[in-house]
Amino acid sequence: MSQPRIAVIGLGYVGLPLAVAIARHFPTIGFDINPGRIAELAGGHDRTGEVEATALRSSTLRLTHEVEAIRGSDVYIVTVPTPVDADNKPDLTPLHKACASVGAVMGKGAIVVFESTVYPGLTEEICGPALEAASGLVSGRDFFLGYSPERINPGARDHTVDRIVKVVAGQTPEVTETLAAVYGGVTSGGVFRATSIRVAEAAKVIENAQRDINIAFINEVTMICQRLGIPVQDVLETSATKWNFLNFKPGLVGGHCIGVDPFYLAECAQKLGHNPEIILAGRRINDGMGAYVADRIDQALDGRPSRILILGLTFKENVPDLRNTKVVDVIARLESKGHEVAVHDAFADPAEAKAAYGLTLLPRFEEGGFDCVVGAVPHRPYAAFTAETVAALVRADGLVADIKGMWRHLTLPAGLKRWQL
Repeated sequence: MSQPRIAVIGLGYVGLPLAVAIARHFPTIGFDINPGRIAELAGGHDRTGEVEATALRSSTLRLTHEVEAIRGSDVYIVTVPTPVDADNKPDLTPLHKACASVGAVMGKGAIVVFESTVYPGLTEEICGPALEAASGLVSGRDFFLGYSPERINPGARDHTVDRIVKVVAGQTPEVTETLAAVYGGVTSGGVFRATSIRVAEAAKVIENAQRDINIAFINEVTMICQRLGIPVQDVLETSATKWNFLNFKPGLVGGHCIGVDPFYLAECAQKLGHNPEIILAGRRINDGMGAYVADRIDQALDGRPSRILILGLTFKENVPDLRNTKVVDVIARLESKGHEVAVHDAFADPAEAKAAYGLTLLPRFEEGGFDCVVGAVPHRPYAAFTAETVAALVRADGLVADIKGMWRHLTLPAGLKRWQL
């Protein structure tokens, strides 16, 4: 298969950069069920900010929202979301829909490779049968499965899909080599051949679970330091002088990966009769941080109903990504305590914030008048504030609450109160 025809299913934060990168080397078509998404991409605009307009317009990538257009592809790469439901159980609806679409149009000999984060065994035990049901073909004989976990970090320009090590695994050694050739032609980071699909699935899910647990430990340490009256950022800077200290930072843990993937591993463990204590303890700590932060801010305001300006809504800095942001937990908790909350974000799409969370973003933040300003997300514009800029947002005896410590080195005017994690 020297020049395989490739279809990428799902053109979000993961699928679009991958599709554009693959299209530089192979005939590639990108499919998304949202006609609006296809229209904006065809116009050269990527609202996620992952692909520059010039790169998008010059790409040979074909775009479609019609399933029939991907019929006859040799390799189907599925990059749809794998969220959790209200009970933090895996929601496989997007995967099932993707399998139904691919199964309806794939032919014999096709390879279907999944990049979506799943628990070990899901590709072969759930996706394989779903594809069989939609196609009438037999997995491992008429079509073949593969897995290559996505690893890109939204907004990170040093770990893009064409630079990272790509893990690949196939249902057969031949499929693994085909995937190694495809991904190896795309990334300069090289390819790692996992020994099985289940190994590749497990590797992916523990990568994010490990990070989640480490952040949870630092968040718990932060709570202890707060009771001791010790600045945790100073503690971490001191600890980081040891050569093998893991330099994680406290804060809100949202996004589509770290705040979700551990639940997939936990689900797998529980099905096997194992209680994943550390994994779920980490999730409990991190999922409770929004309420913890809000309670500390309310306490610093002496419980008085106040006008509060929150700067930042996205799940991390310098990206427009609002998926699973935990800033909304801070907002909800503060409002439940009687505070009036206004929100500004330098990167988020106001329409998306309204649709996803019912929040109306300020087009700009007003100077003065707030009882409290909360630095929730360290976007570049906010991190660049001077002490005068910060002070201008609040009344003379107001509160400056700094969740990420981006203003910790500023000398604020006398009279202003300060709180930070």
